[in-house]
Amino acid sequence: MAPTTSPPTEEPAEKIIDIDVSEEMRGSFLEYAYSVIYQRALPDARDGMKPVQRRILYQMNEMGLRPDRAHVKCARVVGEVMGKLHPHGDSAIYDALVRLSQPFSMRVRLVDGHGNFGSLGGDDAPAAMRYTEARLDRAAELLVASIDENVVDFRPNYDGQETEPEVLPAAFPNLLVNGASGIAVGMATNMAPHNLGEVIGAARHLIAHPEATLEELMEFVPGPDLPTGGTINGLDGIRDAYTKGRGTFRTRATVAIEKITPRRTGLIVTELPYNVGPEKVVSRIKELVQAKKIQGISDLKDLTDRNQGLRLVIELKNGFNPEAVLEDLYRLTPMEETFGINNVALVDGQPQTLGLRELLSVYVRHRLDVVRRRCEHRRAKREERLHLVAGLLVALVSIDEVIALIRDSEDTADARQRLMAAYELSDTQARYILDTPLRRLTKYDKLELETERDKLDSEVAELTAILESDTRLRRLVSKELAAVAKEFATPRRTVLRESSGLTRSAAVPLEVGDDPCHVLLSTSGLLGRTPGAKLPPMFEGLRTRHDAMADNVRATVRGDIALVTDLGRLIKVPVLELPELPAAAGDAPAMASGLPVAEFVELDGDERVVALASLGSDGPGLVVGTRQGVVKRVGGDYPQNKDDFEVINLKDGDRLVGATQLVTGEEDLVFITSDAQLLRFPASSVRPQGRPAGGVTGVRLTDGAHALWFGAATSPDDSMVVTIAGSSTALPGTQAGTAKTTPLSAFPAKGRATGGVRCQRFLKGEDVLLFGWIGRAPARAFRADGGPVRLPDPEPRRDGSGEVLLRPVVSVGTGQSDTGAVAASLSGG
Repeated sequence: MAPTTSPPTEEPAEKIIDIDVSEEMRGSFLEYAYSVIYQRALPDARDGMKPVQRRILYQMNEMGLRPDRAHVKCARVVGEVMGKLHPHGDSAIYDALVRLSQPFSMRVRLVDGHGNFGSLGGDDAPAAMRYTEARLDRAAELLVASIDENVVDFRPNYDGQETEPEVLPAAFPNLLVNGASGIAVGMATNMAPHNLGEVIGAARHLIAHPEATLEELMEFVPGPDLPTGGTINGLDGIRDAYTKGRGTFRTRATVAIEKITPRRTGLIVTELPYNVGPEKVVSRIKELVQAKKIQGISDLKDLTDRNQGLRLVIELKNGFNPEAVLEDLYRLTPMEETFGINNVALVDGQPQTLGLRELLSVYVRHRLDVVRRRCEHRRAKREERLHLVAGLLVALVSIDEVIALIRDSEDTADARQRLMAAYELSDTQARYILDTPLRRLTKYDKLELETERDKLDSEVAELTAILESDTRLRRLVSKELAAVAKEFATPRRTVLRESSGLTRSAAVPLEVGDDPCHVLLSTSGLLGRTPGAKLPPMFEGLRTRHDAMADNVRATVRGDIALVTDLGRLIKVPVLELPELPAAAGDAPAMASGLPVAEFVELDGDERVVALASLGSDGPGLVVGTRQGVVKRVGGDYPQNKDDFEVINLKDGDRLVGATQLVTGEEDLVFITSDAQLLRFPASSVRPQGRPAGGVTGVRLTDGAHALWFGAATSPDDSMVVTIAGSSTALPGTQAGTAKTTPLSAFPAKGRATGGVRCQRFLKGEDVLLFGWIGRAPARAFRADGGPVRLPDPEPRRDGSGEVLLRPVVSVGTGQSDTGAVAASLSGG
């Protein structure tokens, strides 16, 4: 069989079109730019919405996803929006939906999200849309309210099968309230969020006063109100933005300086600049610390959670000024950022740069138009209903004739024509009468129809009055805005400051200087420090136990002092860790602001602190006295590599009853014993000993007696002796006893290791001293609850008896600054 050959096919003719490349590029670029500007990046100045945001809210409203309904999967919302209205990818739609639900991005949230919708600054990405759920928030209902009442124009969607609104009704100025950001072709927008109540206040003022100036509007809107709070420093840039549509301002994190522990200070960050997340700040701080570009930070913790919100704890090293470290953080980290305002929005389809007044004017015009169209639509609906009600009432008046007419008619069309001719009804009224069931033709329904007619007449008249009066229309719009503000307005979150805050104060050094100070110990065991080489005088009118000084020692801020305990231990404490005491009255240090000794050192069992001591090698040294009458003078050659060591080798059962830091070496040392003996002898009679030594005899004790108090007196003429006598058989703390105050000068000096002289004569039932103390006058006594106890007037006789006290005394301190003595407490006896 011969092969068959197919006829040759004709090749299609080539179709080549010569075009100008420059013209094609120009046209394609303009088409692309037009699409980006009008369909993606820039918001409409009327409702503040980009097309994708508007389509999301409109479609969710059409789906019935209102606040009183259940959440639905975000994937379903994205699918509906993409399939019906938005001819772009699902990621762009979901990203816009996520932002509408983020309270840290929107000043007034529009979507109520359920699930992980990301975190501040984008540190934590939102979950996929198949996991998250959403519905409209209550505020979003205000943006789409009355959209079915012909208040805005609709246009075909991308394929012509659906329609979408050109703009939303927007019952509040969404563009100013929630701001906007977007990058178009050749232009961009970046608008800051504002406070809803403030913006509505300005809009209402502009409605009432159309010629209002920018200055008047700024009285209502002083500046942006960012969702994340913070502080705005410098308002000049904001004024520029409100005037010209462009400007910049700097926003700072909100930071508090707090005591993290009694010995550590920290910076607590609770608010960050807009669109800055904590992870970004934490990573930047760590980089700076590792590069040694910032100093003074010892630790950084992110304690942010859903309960307490943002909380960054920046722990500082001792010796660094928190204010100076904070300034470095503002300067080098995102804790201070610049926000550039660029108010570009679409007005009548044209991108324009708008100031505050222009933005409010565009919104007010839009809202007036929406309310006007709504009133026209409602009036038309009511007039249409009124027309039907009037026709039905005509039929009810002659119901028998109407029924007879209908029964005699050939068909429905004949009945309609005969009704129109007989009762002068319109075609619509006649059709409505024929469609009305017989059950509606009762007397009761006639009354209902007459009531409805009157109501409709009133509503039509009211709507007509609004439409015919611009004043009434403006008043209605203003009233509706006021109702929105009443329900949704919240207090301002962002603090506005005139100062730019860019100049760091040179007077704040980074590290704390090694300045002279005094460390104070109160009668209740509180520690603190006061600045200056000279101790300020104690206030004479103090009435709380915390404000009586027990001991003080000179030091420097970056140095160390020591606590002397009754077990003979000397414990080092850095002065910088002690709180600085504020002035309580005049120049008096407020001892109540101190911290307990237990916050700085760990004591054993019933061990207690009896005095303060300096650690310098210069000076006469430290002198200690024990319960068994031993005295020891210790030099200043303390070990530098130990923070805790013994200064005396105590015998079994012995304890320190007092210690004092000598200043000149010419002081007198004083013992008070339980059998009411007082021994005063010069400190020069006690030679210094090494730390392992056990001391020498200070006072000779009688059988059964023990030393009650020990200390030093710089000036016997200015010192006062306080003793309290009682019974040894009474339970501790239950007897007030008899008190006696005597000038120390009344007691002659004796030699060391003698028995001294009597300091108080016992009354009937008394056989022991309960309490003893020596210090600068005036002496102040306190009971267990911290209240004061009045002491008797000074008794010049050294062996006189005391006066009965009303309450037991637990401690005595001095009201003077230069005390050379240690306060006593009842537990010391």
